[in-house]
Amino acid sequence: MLMTKQARTLGVAIVALSLSACATYKDEFAGINSRLDQLDTKVQGAAQSAESANQSAQQANQRLDQMESRVQQLETKPSRPPRG
Repeated sequence: MLMTKQARTLGVAIVALSLSACATYKDEFAGINSRLDQLDTKVQGAAQSAESANQSAQQANQRLDQMESRVQQLETKPSRPPRG
């Protein structure tokens, strides 16, 4: 009978330790998930910044192409005779 009581107590202790370990893992997973969420937010912000920079670069390239076209027109245009 004493052995059964000890076994029961040991069983309860093991279950209690297991449950407390689960709570610890829940806390650890919650911390990890929080850090992952923070990283995800940073990555999304970086992606938006990169997209904005890409759009600005494309606009700048379009302006350069327009300027290049105008420069080529001016270079190929026949020169005027000097005045005076």
